[in-house]
Amino acid sequence: MYFITISKMLGTGGEEVAKEVSKRLNYAYYGEEELRQVAAETGFISDVQQLEERSPDFFERYFTEKPAIYLGRTQSVIYEVAKQGNAVFSGRGSQLLLRVFDCALHVLVIGSRKKRIEQVMTGNRVDREVAEGMIDRSDHDKRGFLKFAFDKDWLDPKLYDLILNTDKLSLESAVRMIVDAANSTEIKACGADSVRLLGRLCLTRRIESTFLEEGLSKSRIFFDFENETAVRLYGVVTTPEEKERIGNVLGAVRGIGKLKNELTVFTGSLEM
Repeated sequence: MYFITISKMLGTGGEEVAKEVSKRLNYAYYGEEELRQVAAETGFISDVQQLEERSPDFFERYFTEKPAIYLGRTQSVIYEVAKQGNAVFSGRGSQLLLRVFDCALHVLVIGSRKKRIEQVMTGNRVDREVAEGMIDRSDHDKRGFLKFAFDKDWLDPKLYDLILNTDKLSLESAVRMIVDAANSTEIKACGADSVRLLGRLCLTRRIESTFLEEGLSKSRIFFDFENETAVRLYGVVTTPEEKERIGNVLGAVRGIGKLKNELTVFTGSLEM
């Protein structure tokens, strides 16, 4: 299987390019609405809806764990759908999440501010001032999201294999270049090891989100994998009831086939 991630500036036609690429290659397409649908099917819809492609509000980020929970669940959704086969992903940090896979091609669609404003004005039937505001907001949100989620600059050229400027390229030309690159011999198909890795990454994000949601301390409670679906829970708790509760919470995480609860009950002080 193969993956293509397409990140785009607002007003460059990047969304249309991504959808057309998926059609030409007969790949599944996952934009915002498609990922929301998968999130609903996996039971994550209420969380994913609240994480738009932007950085969280300052106070929410520093005084609650909600943004990190939503982020982890969104990432688990992307890994979940990636396991299903050939796909084109539009944004959502997919260029970072799938970067470790040789079977992934990462594309950035850019354009000049002048051309982007013109496209937004025409496409949305708004005046120049509104179009400028929409572009500034979009750029700010995407920059903030990638910084928050991955501590990366979303326009860093090192994150991409192909950068296309639609000021000089028609939609057809841009699509053809991506399709040609995707079909090149340098892009290797994902093997069984990649599928297993996707499954583990997906489950890891779910468990980490559950840790945050339940307020479990990463400094004294840990987990690792015995195989793709068997998880070992270890660390220190203060009561047998806490051990049982945590085991029940983690055991209910979707995707865990077997949970080995090896938490140690320690009645002394856990303060360091």
